[in-house]
Amino acid sequence: MPKTTPWLWFDTQAEEAADFYTSIFPNSTIVDVTRYGPAGPRPQGTVMTVTFVLDGQEYVALNGGPEFTFSEAISFQISCGSQQEVDEYWSRLSDGGQEGPCGWIKDRYGLSWQIVPTALGELLADPDPGRSQRAMQAMLQMKKIDIAELRQAADQA
Repeated sequence: MPKTTPWLWFDTQAEEAADFYTSIFPNSTIVDVTRYGPAGPRPQGTVMTVTFVLDGQEYVALNGGPEFTFSEAISFQISCGSQQEVDEYWSRLSDGGQEGPCGWIKDRYGLSWQIVPTALGELLADPDPGRSQRAMQAMLQMKKIDIAELRQAADQA
């Protein structure tokens, strides 16, 4: 099967962003940094790309210029097994960024993340449609998703 690698376009913050992301996720590292040469199009010696790994997934950050920015059309989901994981990722990725609804945040670079507890999927797939809908209604009122509140809402009759 072919390997796919997400590329993230930055103006000048590729290395800073890669350092930030690798500090947050376990089993993460910077693999390689390449620099622009005399052919440009950016000043010679400045960072062109940073290849990095976040918990086993390879990414490349490109300092491509200010022409393109991130939007919510692309986001990365983090599946969390506990409220502690939700809280940790939410706190670290939203630092300097912007909190959004339903577990979404934009980090300090404008990249969108979905911080989603696995419990949400379990509740939304509940065979009892009433429980599922009550969990959905509760989630729609949240920014950071709270597992205990989701379960409490689902259990209300």
